[in-house]
Amino acid sequence: MELFRIDQEKCKRDGICVASCPLKIIEQKDPEATPSPTWEAAELCIRCGHCVAVCPHGALVHSAMDPAQCPPVRKEWLLSPEQAEHFLRYRRSIRVYREKPVDRETLAHLIDMARYSPSGHNLQPVSWLVIYEKAEVRRMAGLVADWMRTLCREQNPLALTFHMDRIVAFWDSGVDNICRSAPHLIIAHAPKEERSAPAACTLALGYLELAAPSLDLGACWAGFFQAAAQFWPPLQEALQLPQGHSSFGAMMVGYPKFHYQRLPLRNPAMITWKG
Repeated sequence: MELFRIDQEKCKRDGICVASCPLKIIEQKDPEATPSPTWEAAELCIRCGHCVAVCPHGALVHSAMDPAQCPPVRKEWLLSPEQAEHFLRYRRSIRVYREKPVDRETLAHLIDMARYSPSGHNLQPVSWLVIYEKAEVRRMAGLVADWMRTLCREQNPLALTFHMDRIVAFWDSGVDNICRSAPHLIIAHAPKEERSAPAACTLALGYLELAAPSLDLGACWAGFFQAAAQFWPPLQEALQLPQGHSSFGAMMVGYPKFHYQRLPLRNPAMITWKG
């Protein structure tokens, strides 16, 4: 099957697809010629969809996606600089949740939005594990508490830095400062040998956190959980990730119990200019 085809009637020979292809596997041999794939295009193409998305005329049909499958950009929905700044500053790490669980369809919708995050070479290596039942989230948090106890006994510098003795004391008193009594936990995992996996999973979870408020959800990075998932065999066994996979990030998710009313301050950006 051909990699892509050009609708001769729609194509304006403007070279936009040629200029936009990240792998430079579309060529236009002269200004009047129709763009065509280079000889190695089928082997090198990463199916990113840039060529389909950028053509103003809908003239390029890729074997992996048809322009008709790709929704048009709604320019009236694009954020102004002020709206974008407000949107990003509104993001809060939510650590207090309502008891109400989130239905599976809503969580699936949230993950569906997060999957559009960028990944190196468009490999899209991220897989998702949802710890759905609150009792199971608490069981996992208990395994993290066990890991922390071990580090405290060993006087591990990590335990001292993060005051894990205090977190364990809270856990023993019934207060969950590990997973914050969140109703759900979403884990991004990928093949541990895939070099792009850490960045891809982090970006995907970042998208997920930013998208959460649009569904009236709150989220918070589960840093202690992720650290234990890297180093604590009992938790790794409990997660039952696919063979060869590793957790590269986890997010607590639920309905926020409170909503924030102001945009707090942050330190000024530290910028070095060169050239």
